[in-house]
Amino acid sequence: MPIATVNPATGETERTFEPLGSQEIEECLARAGATFEHFRTTPFAERAALLRRAADLLDEDTDDIARTITTEMGKPLAAARAEAGKCAKTMRWYAEHAEGLLADEHPDQGDVRDSGGARAFVRYRPLGVVLAVMPWNFPLWQVVRFAAPALMAGNVGLLKHASNVPQTALYLADLFRRAGYDEGCFQTLLVGSGAIEDILRDPRVAAATLTGSEGAGRSVAAIAGDEIKKTVLELGGSDPYLVLPSADVDAAARTAVTARVQNAGQSCIAAKRFIVHTQVYDAFLERFAAGMRELTVGDPKDEGTDVGPLSSEQGRDDLEELVDDAVRHGATAVCGGQRPKGLERGFYYEPTVLTGITPGMRIHREETFGPVATVYRVADLDEALAVANDTSFGLSSNVWTRDEAEQDRCVRDLQAGGVYFNGMTASHPAFPFGGVKRSGYGRELSGHGIKEFCNTTTVWHGA
Repeated sequence: MPIATVNPATGETERTFEPLGSQEIEECLARAGATFEHFRTTPFAERAALLRRAADLLDEDTDDIARTITTEMGKPLAAARAEAGKCAKTMRWYAEHAEGLLADEHPDQGDVRDSGGARAFVRYRPLGVVLAVMPWNFPLWQVVRFAAPALMAGNVGLLKHASNVPQTALYLADLFRRAGYDEGCFQTLLVGSGAIEDILRDPRVAAATLTGSEGAGRSVAAIAGDEIKKTVLELGGSDPYLVLPSADVDAAARTAVTARVQNAGQSCIAAKRFIVHTQVYDAFLERFAAGMRELTVGDPKDEGTDVGPLSSEQGRDDLEELVDDAVRHGATAVCGGQRPKGLERGFYYEPTVLTGITPGMRIHREETFGPVATVYRVADLDEALAVANDTSFGLSSNVWTRDEAEQDRCVRDLQAGGVYFNGMTASHPAFPFGGVKRSGYGRELSGHGIKEFCNTTTVWHGA
């Protein structure tokens, strides 16, 4: 795949980039390794000041970087500005909290004496150079939620971003440089996927994190496993959205629209499978479909647009194939189900609601990365949980119920890294983020995330 900005609203290639050569990659690796040796010893106050400066600069740059994001991957301008704001917020959160999150931990003194020691503690030390392989769908956020905790822990980063967002990738490296970080603290590598293996196998690289497809995760995990290097993977999702009899159906339907079409549906944690109790099914479906029909699809640079194009022609075509397969096998398109008229130049697809889904349809098993929702009717909570867990993914989940017993049951039985009640899944720096099953392993954000790339060190002193 070429490294290029292809505007998904028009299909036009606006700018191309040459990938780094082997000598340039070597220079980046050498710079990162050398920088880590002194950056790891910097005090938290110094790291925090740098990260706060980066957040301030990002605030100043919001309008410009939002336009770049919109041009590169099609996100509406309002959403792109919100993404930049979330990144700045997360930088400031880690600048404030990292020192406390990584403070020395002191075991019970009785256990220390029982070990034969006079004192002992646990210290978190940075691992080193971390390779981040990141996707295009949230081109700032996916990177910052790795970079902010990693830098505050004393690590340094190498970014291999998606090949369709090169200008955003270069902006990130420049942002940290302008904030005062040494160049080796955070570097963007404009390289193709074929270069990842050699970089990850380099002894100067200590660990890797990847957000992306299941296939990409398998590849990176296999290489890192062979090298015995730590990885964190956040892969696909097919998140369930359960609506049970005690739900506020109006609120559930309104929120369902946003949960499905955020980022044109191109989000791992977007709700994708809507599993609705038969008692409220008809009311929910009517309101949900009406909300999807009311959305404005169009130019993402138009402030009135709700849903922009998909990021690529291939992504639009893959989504279209899933819908067409479902309809051929008996599904009903309550709304949408085709490319919108008048927007032939870009990679657009109508917000779509499908019913009558059966296990034999591809869409029942595969992740829908676009504004397409599947709606299931279920008889009771047991069936709802069975449908919800009938997937290879386990990233997050959403449940609408006021019944505390049902809430407890869902926390116990839903196979997911998160359970969100009476609202939609959303990431926040204070809460751990990640999944189970083929959605990956490890956690980002919160104290759990910052410790993923730390050496958890036991320090023991004899009596």
